[in-house]
Amino acid sequence: MISCGIVGATGYTGVELLRILIQHPEVQIRCATSRSEAGIALADFFPSLRGMTNLEFTAPDHGLLAECDVVFFATPNGTAMKLVPALLDAGVKVIDLAADFRLKNASVWQQWYGMEHACPDLLESAVYGLPELNRESIKQAQLVANPGCYPTATVLALMPLLQQRLINADSIIADGKSGISGAGRGANAAMLAAETSESFKAYATAGHRHLPEIRQSLEIIHGGDVKLTFAPHLIPMIRGIHVTVYAGLTTQEADLQAVFESVYKNEPFVDVMPAGSQPETRSCKGSNMCRIAVHRPQDADTVVVLSVIDNLVKGAAGQAVQNMNLMLGLAETAGLQAVALSP
Repeated sequence: MISCGIVGATGYTGVELLRILIQHPEVQIRCATSRSEAGIALADFFPSLRGMTNLEFTAPDHGLLAECDVVFFATPNGTAMKLVPALLDAGVKVIDLAADFRLKNASVWQQWYGMEHACPDLLESAVYGLPELNRESIKQAQLVANPGCYPTATVLALMPLLQQRLINADSIIADGKSGISGAGRGANAAMLAAETSESFKAYATAGHRHLPEIRQSLEIIHGGDVKLTFAPHLIPMIRGIHVTVYAGLTTQEADLQAVFESVYKNEPFVDVMPAGSQPETRSCKGSNMCRIAVHRPQDADTVVVLSVIDNLVKGAAGQAVQNMNLMLGLAETAGLQAVALSP
């Protein structure tokens, strides 16, 4: 059995990791850490886990974590980078669900996250954990930077088009919408039901932290500069990401549906829907699936791609487990075959 630890297990991504890993056929959870909840049973803190585990939260302990095969960090930005080097030295494989290792440029990271990076020497060797893009590198990695939720949905929507040079890379628009769980579990008056219900708003229009992450991946795929406008919005629902991408076509001859189906035909967690489909976020709720539909309205020169995921699964914990499976030579789909919830 694979031994794993979860650092910061009391947040939304933490409990999602617990939910998935407890049911994983090849994994045993060795420890789940929380400074504030140490000594409290996981099943008392998360009643959904009653009858599934007898573990208690423990304070972070390097010795205990160093005995694990893999450690997940479900912590705020800036936490993992202080603890990861020692775990890597101990031979532990690490998957960070925050942003500490996603950007390759330390100065860009500092610009967007407002703090100096604690271990910039690790940024180049960290592998960006989007399996559909970096599967072979993930298999060899010791440190994986799990992608953000918006970047996952956006990059998967654009990858086939950029790979085959079917769109202009100088005027791409990504319109993203997220459920409120994307803001985390911490107390925040702006996220109260009374503040978000019956309302809809854009935020971080001047520049969202996921923008440089999305652009970094798109430029790797494209092999050159990409100009992207990214506008995120808050939707009054708990789970889900819906990204609508707009781009100008370089040709009107390509069969866009066939292109997407060809690129993703062997991907276990990308579902290219039939032509004319309108994917809904609820079709992915609780699952590790990304559903994509490609449109060319009025047969004109603009392509519109619709991409939906569960922000806590394919956008966070599920993708982290997918990466773990690849890193440890397990079946990529192990523990991740849950059907989406409906309704």
